[in-house]
Amino acid sequence: MIANKAYKFRIYPNKKQTELINKTIGCSRFVFNFFFGKQKEKDAYWYITREMVQNGHLSANNWKGKCLNKYNTVKSLPELKKHYGFLKEVDSIALQKSVENLADSYHRYYKKQNKYPRFKSKKNPDQSYTTKQTNGNIAVEDRHIKLPKLGLVRYAKSREVEGRILNATVRRNPSGKYFVSISTEIEVKELPKTGSAIGIDVGLKNVATLSDGTIYSNPKFFRTLEEKLAKAQRMMSRGTTGGANWHKARIKVARIHEKITNARKDYLDKISTEIVKNHD
Repeated sequence: MIANKAYKFRIYPNKKQTELINKTIGCSRFVFNFFFGKQKEKDAYWYITREMVQNGHLSANNWKGKCLNKYNTVKSLPELKKHYGFLKEVDSIALQKSVENLADSYHRYYKKQNKYPRFKSKKNPDQSYTTKQTNGNIAVEDRHIKLPKLGLVRYAKSREVEGRILNATVRRNPSGKYFVSISTEIEVKELPKTGSAIGIDVGLKNVATLSDGTIYSNPKFFRTLEEKLAKAQRMMSRGTTGGANWHKARIKVARIHEKITNARKDYLDKISTEIVKNHD
């Protein structure tokens, strides 16, 4: 069975690579917001036109569709680069992917699968961009990952990447760490049947209770770091917003939250894997 699989690694870019990653994130956000703003203007025109058609003031033949044309928008990127030279400095495929993401969000909105798209904000603590595999521009080489424009970036190798690489997403989290998620297409073998079915009751006191009597307790990861988090938050509140000490405290708070999140995810992943492997 063919399936998509993602591998997430922490990367350690040098100073020049870090600067380029931040530029690419900003340019991808700029392109998304630029075309989203143009599309919003078109949407406003569409609603007015629809009212005119319904009231008989305009022929239906002159009423054009409202969907964002992904291909025409991607073709207009070179013209946009002539007006905004800084777009030439970053990965062009990442800019194309940003346009595709915008078109996809509109497509899902019209199918009532999500809310109306919104402008991307640089104040969002999580920032990322995605680039696609083209002519071997993304590759894993021993202790380095090859990424477009960045070249070889050192990463924390925890396992081998298997399958055909499709794309890569570079992410900067609130604590200032950088990660890459590599999406691949791989042949997956189905787990053997165990002949055992199970019922699961999810609760607050215990994470889960199985129908065979197995209980997974709630370790309460937040409580173990509550005092340390409160101290870091007090230091952050005392500092001047935007100052050097405030930023240091903000990163400390973000890292404590990150530690709690990682502990929870690891625990839940282990539980879910154990249940899936031992029951149908």
